[in-house]
Amino acid sequence: MPVSMKMEFGHWLVLAATAVIVAAASWVGWSLAEWLWLQPRRLERKLRAQGLRGSRYRLPFGDIKNIGNLVGEARRKPLPLSHRIVDRVDPYSTRIVDTYGGKNKAAFFWFGPYPRVIIMDPELVKGILSTKFGHFEKLKPTPIARQLFLGVASCEGEKWVKHRRIINPAFHTEKLKIMMPAFSACCDELISQWEDLADNAGVFELNVWSEFLKLSGDVISRAAFGSSYKEGRRIFELLGEQVELVMQAARNLYIPGFRFLPTQKNKRRNQNHEEIVALLKIMIEQRECLIKNGNAVPNDLLSLLMESNQRYAQEGDHLQDFSLTTEDMIEECKLFYAAGHETTSVLLTWTMIVLSMHPNWQNLAREEVLRVFGHDKPTFEGLSRLKILTTILYEVLRLYPPGVTLLRQTYKEVKLGEFTFPPEVQLVLPILLLHHSKEFWGEDAEEFNPDRFSEGVSNATKNQLIFFPFGWGPRICIGQSFALIEAKMVLARILQRFSAELSPSYTHAPHTILTLRPQHGAQVILHKLPLL
Repeated sequence: MPVSMKMEFGHWLVLAATAVIVAAASWVGWSLAEWLWLQPRRLERKLRAQGLRGSRYRLPFGDIKNIGNLVGEARRKPLPLSHRIVDRVDPYSTRIVDTYGGKNKAAFFWFGPYPRVIIMDPELVKGILSTKFGHFEKLKPTPIARQLFLGVASCEGEKWVKHRRIINPAFHTEKLKIMMPAFSACCDELISQWEDLADNAGVFELNVWSEFLKLSGDVISRAAFGSSYKEGRRIFELLGEQVELVMQAARNLYIPGFRFLPTQKNKRRNQNHEEIVALLKIMIEQRECLIKNGNAVPNDLLSLLMESNQRYAQEGDHLQDFSLTTEDMIEECKLFYAAGHETTSVLLTWTMIVLSMHPNWQNLAREEVLRVFGHDKPTFEGLSRLKILTTILYEVLRLYPPGVTLLRQTYKEVKLGEFTFPPEVQLVLPILLLHHSKEFWGEDAEEFNPDRFSEGVSNATKNQLIFFPFGWGPRICIGQSFALIEAKMVLARILQRFSAELSPSYTHAPHTILTLRPQHGAQVILHKLPLL
């Protein structure tokens, strides 16, 4: 090839490469402009045109920094000993509703370039939660959030239908009854350890938050996986750290590709994720070998899940896969561990704190437990007769719900009440705000009054959707019965053997990480009761 032709070819090659680079840069620039500026401006105009009010969008973080500052300020200040916790736990939602909420109290703020509309109307909340899928979806987890847990809690569409259908049988009442020996064994160990801590006068102090974390870890390990807490401790340690790391990232705007940067937190999240998956994979493969070889397997949730999965796999055909893959099973196991562990431990902790604050209700609950069981171990059938304890648990769940908000998003234009929401709008269902609303619960909304549930949830709520600590509708938490049975069993055993009062060292400071936790622990003084 002549030199002139080579030069000309090289010239055109450079021009072509330059054109590709310019086109790619233009595409990236346009995509960023669309994501961070053009789409937010369109969404803001559409929301305001319908009479909705809210904060102004600020490029690129919206209200994230303001939220962080307000939450940080609230967490530096403990509360007086009362149940008025909304301003500390969810201060920004409260401020937005108070500042911009109209007659229906709907208002919006910005999480990065996405508007979040706070829904305070129970009928609209019901409309959002009443459909399986088709109008509102759960927020798609970021790649970082996917390192915590997925499973049935985050599936959508037909995948959710498949997962839920396979998992449901493991949580039927007759199956939960099989778990009672595991619950009872864990309670025996707890009571024995606590009795050993008592001094000559039968008095001792401990942090029940850390105690219940261990207990619920033991219960979920035995009941779900047939192992003790010690054998599952490594998974719990890793998940506990992973929750902290993932939730730190979730409070900020996720930048695509950020997870690939070799930061210390990114590396630690990746290491935790890989180790958790490896441990659970070994557990599942060992159980599969037992089943394949016809050996006896424990009566636990994992076995029930695998039996259900095998049954649906056999019912499937070559055109459609009805079963869960090993990866699906791992995600469900992570969800069992994390969600089952967190929900029950925080419910037990806040119940002990509240009963310590209200000794009259503690005495009523103890009298009921002794009337039903005496000093015998509680039975599955007997737990359903604990009416007072049930109302106490409902009232604790109202005042201190494990999750303080639910989030949904639109992926197409949706009519909801008087509003029409375009795609990419996020909807905030403020559980804590609705649970503490004086408009719906009366002037004593922030007082502890289990009697409000004495005639059941429907009468207490006047059939409005203002009480949903485990969610509501088709996607209600599948493990709520598991959590409530465990909580009743544990509390009944504790009330039989101990009375409780708050320690002078206790600091009332509810705050949210994944669930609503006591920021500085839950220090309680326990008095060993005589066996009459």
